[in-house]
Amino acid sequence: MTNKEIALEIAKALDAKKGQDIVIVDIAERSGFADLFVIADAGNSRLLEALADEAEDKMAELGEDLHHKEGLGDSGWILLDFGDIIINLFTKQQRDHYNIEKVWSDCDTVEYTAERK
Repeated sequence: MTNKEIALEIAKALDAKKGQDIVIVDIAERSGFADLFVIADAGNSRLLEALADEAEDKMAELGEDLHHKEGLGDSGWILLDFGDIIINLFTKQQRDHYNIEKVWSDCDTVEYTAERK
């Protein structure tokens, strides 16, 4: 699978677990440390932890190793570093605070449409 295909699989898994406002940002042209960000938010800290667990499980299923994990559900932010793909999970409040999409606004996004409405 390509990194883009893996990111799309992660987006689907997060969507199925009630992740919200899922965005995939292609940072490959602007970054020397990764190719893609998968960004999502959760309604509360328990759901945030559940999304992180789901992402870790799905990446393991896809044969991808976790390099590093930062943050906790109680902090409102969890980062999962899988090398070429970095998953950023936030509560809505923390996502608005960090505004990561604005930082990378000069990068393209990968088309993803949530299956859950």
